[in-house]
Amino acid sequence: MVLKSLSHAEKDALILSLQAFVAELQATIAEQQKTIEALRASVTQLETRLAANSTNSNRPPSSDGLKKGPPKPRSLRCRSGKKPGGQPGHPGASPAWENNPDQIVLHEPPSFCDACDAPLPEPSLFASRQVFDLPEIHHVVTEHRALESQCSCGKLHRGTFPDGVDAPMQYGPNAQALAVYFTQHQMLPVQRTSALINDAFGLPFSPASVHRAVVDAAERLAPTVDAIADALRAAPVVHADETGLRAESKLHWLHTATTPLLTWLGCHKRRGVEAMNDLGIIPHIRGTLVHDGCESYRTFGNCIHSLCNAHHLRELKALAEDHGQQWAEQLGTLLQEACHEVNISADARLSPTQIAEHRLQYDAILSIGERENPVRPPSGKRGRTKQSEATNCLGRLRKYADDVWRFSEEPDVPFTNNLAEQALRMPKVKQKVSGGFRTRQGADRFCVIRSYLDTMRKQGGNLLKMLTQACAGVVPQPRFV
Repeated sequence: MVLKSLSHAEKDALILSLQAFVAELQATIAEQQKTIEALRASVTQLETRLAANSTNSNRPPSSDGLKKGPPKPRSLRCRSGKKPGGQPGHPGASPAWENNPDQIVLHEPPSFCDACDAPLPEPSLFASRQVFDLPEIHHVVTEHRALESQCSCGKLHRGTFPDGVDAPMQYGPNAQALAVYFTQHQMLPVQRTSALINDAFGLPFSPASVHRAVVDAAERLAPTVDAIADALRAAPVVHADETGLRAESKLHWLHTATTPLLTWLGCHKRRGVEAMNDLGIIPHIRGTLVHDGCESYRTFGNCIHSLCNAHHLRELKALAEDHGQQWAEQLGTLLQEACHEVNISADARLSPTQIAEHRLQYDAILSIGERENPVRPPSGKRGRTKQSEATNCLGRLRKYADDVWRFSEEPDVPFTNNLAEQALRMPKVKQKVSGGFRTRQGADRFCVIRSYLDTMRKQGGNLLKMLTQACAGVVPQPRFV
């Protein structure tokens, strides 16, 4: 009845008002829908972050903590079926029987029989047991005395001290090498190293003396580490990685370049291209560079790139377990099977037929994943549209497929970048124990000494003996090829 009493103009105005209200309501609903989607994405991102641990992301095991909770995701490693402990045929690590012992203690029977009191004949050996122990340790003081003699003509002749004996009182190469070994290889703090040398050897060795030994060792080893860097520039396959390092109470970056024989470490204020250019190894590599996919490495196009598949497996594992992406589990299984086939092959590579079959399956699985996780259209805002983790992973695996499968074609290219990650592991322990470096010079010295020690460790050297020789002025050289 009310509408009938309205004029045509009033009806038109009411209709326009209702249309405007509906349009405003629809806009509000659309805006709320966008907000809901954004909140869902944020919740998913936070849940993913909370579920991340060392088995399904790049986080270190130390970040897992000691919290009780549900079982962690299964490890990427598979059961071998072998029993724990040493396997049949394992040579063992116990000391070998010493044919010329330093000391022999005889345990003779009594001289008379305790049953009939008759004298016993000369005893003979029936069994031997050897005890391996350390002698009582104490430092040795060597006093150098320079004598003089004056000729009848008046000229005075004096004896000269040997090289390295420069002060009235000083520490010898054995003590200096031990201080360097404890702090730079066993990662003990300076004060604990000082206390250990004092307690174990009865030798007062102040923290300042430990620092002086480290400074001298770094100066002596620097030319050898420069030669290691030169050898890495010419190596056919080089592993590279970087990690954060605290120095001068600021975040620095520890960079590494490694091969199975060589290790080089360097510290820089930056992580990316600027640091790599300043450190001067990565830009000169002409062979294959194995890395974790950091875009900075892509800047250098004079080398062939190979990606670390351990990173891919962890990422695929998280997508499968946390987001229900079945294609991710299938792709992880495919990569692991291919790695196993490479490991058991005679020439450490797959045949062209095997590669073609695996790559065909690889492309098919990626296609399934791309259908389930389509690329989001441009949002109209400035910059790239944010994509899901699954979409980003699929894009990288598709774009750099040749780098993912490099391990299957080249025998010297491994499945992972573990070689570089292992080189960074002990420096992270050093930071965990000591809390970082007070000065940048201290971080640089640590890099020099660690580069040398890790290189010689790979080549089977006795690190303490080599440090002793280096502190005495003769640095043992590694093999560069």
